[in-house]
Amino acid sequence: MAELPSHIDGYGDVRPFASAFANLEAVRRTASRIRSVPPGQQKVLPDLAAAIDASGLRNGGTISFHHHLRNGDGVLNAVMEAIASRGLRDLRVAASALFPVHAPLVQHIEAGIVSRICASTIYGPVAHSVMAARLAAPALMYTHGGRARCLESGELHIDVAFVGAPTADTYGNVSGVNGRAACGPLGYAIADVQCADCVIAVTDNLVPYPAFPSDITQDYVDFVVPVPSIGDPTQIVSGTTRPTSDPDALRIASLATRVIESSGLLVDGFSFQAGAGGASLAASAYLKQIMMTRRVQGSFASGGITGSIVEMLDAGLFRALFDVQCLDLAAVDSYRRNEAHQAMSASMYANPHNRGCVANQLDAVILGAAEIDCDFNVNVTTAADGSILGGSGGHADIAAGAKLAIITTRLTAGKFPKIVERVGTVTTPGETVDALVTEEGVAVNPRRSDLADRLRAGGIGVRPIGELLERSVQIAGESGSTSLSRPDGPVVAVVEYRDGTVIDVVRSRTA
Repeated sequence: MAELPSHIDGYGDVRPFASAFANLEAVRRTASRIRSVPPGQQKVLPDLAAAIDASGLRNGGTISFHHHLRNGDGVLNAVMEAIASRGLRDLRVAASALFPVHAPLVQHIEAGIVSRICASTIYGPVAHSVMAARLAAPALMYTHGGRARCLESGELHIDVAFVGAPTADTYGNVSGVNGRAACGPLGYAIADVQCADCVIAVTDNLVPYPAFPSDITQDYVDFVVPVPSIGDPTQIVSGTTRPTSDPDALRIASLATRVIESSGLLVDGFSFQAGAGGASLAASAYLKQIMMTRRVQGSFASGGITGSIVEMLDAGLFRALFDVQCLDLAAVDSYRRNEAHQAMSASMYANPHNRGCVANQLDAVILGAAEIDCDFNVNVTTAADGSILGGSGGHADIAAGAKLAIITTRLTAGKFPKIVERVGTVTTPGETVDALVTEEGVAVNPRRSDLADRLRAGGIGVRPIGELLERSVQIAGESGSTSLSRPDGPVVAVVEYRDGTVIDVVRSRTA
């Protein structure tokens, strides 16, 4: 891994990543400030400007948002427009994720209204702004579990949390399953409402008291603001959450499920999660057929839930789903109708510093990669040119928790090899990765000689990752490189591992 600075301006002293489970000391949960509501006091306010005034938000404060509507979210942009009208400046935006739809945030960065950003993933124009060093301090990029951890520990304090509410009643009970913008569980907002000093529910479906079922209850909500629209639920599905029809990707998906089948884990009680990549999602269909043939009933599937996982639940292949967010509308419908489709908070999902997260109970996970190196370190944070293309999300969390973490990727992306000598940015450490599956074979982490033996016994050839590296470079051609030329400009983003240590940094090319 790259050498890290001991101190980063705008971030502070650096605690370098040591290993996946080296930093599991006991922590205390922080306490938020709670304002009492006497009988008869109304929570509904006429507009966002009134709510911002009532919240007590000041210059230099921190505001948070969740991304359950993904690229269809309309709340962040509307709130930022109202904040700009109030003349506030130097704010920190602590979003669970930022998407291309949040492009208007760039103008607020340029105007000095927003000076700092925290998010698990950053896509689109906001990522470009971060790379151009437009912020006053480096962006903080954490995992989904790491975000919940630092909220609960008080490392990240939220002054005002804005909750996009598909349905809310007049006293602040919030539901994600009803309303025109229904998006399913609100798992990423839970830690925010539990830890923030002020919580504002923003809804386009205000209903009489009480709203039910409730994902967030009235005792966590200070104010409710009705607006014309909180966003477009059809944009929950994005490019990274669509199954693939590419023949190579389907071949990879099929091989990945054979790895699971040969691992010895595919027995009754099996638990599973697929990442957001196309091949990862396609693997669910292959796994469904294998489980039906072998008459295996799993215990649960988890994560951001898709329609393909819902089909497995409906077929009786899993007893339950643990869902932190729905990744398509079929999953939203399932959450609405099936009591075995359970919501979970981001902390329950993947926080390493609680009393036991769901990630720890996973048997097998299938994840994607922008690139992977010979030490099995995985990058899903930066592209080949060093620019920010996303971030960990739950990638590093579930790789650490699962018994079998499989990375799926093609050998190349255009002229660039995807297997390299050293990844440009470490997102997920190689010690938590067990196998790599490509269109030309499987490599197994030398730490898992037991897995390699099982795969060979199951008729799956195992190749040294060095051979796949050579093949990756060969396919990419002479323009390909076996190592990424890391930018050497100022640090524009700090990549934290799930335990709060710094695993890498992203640097600008504008030195």
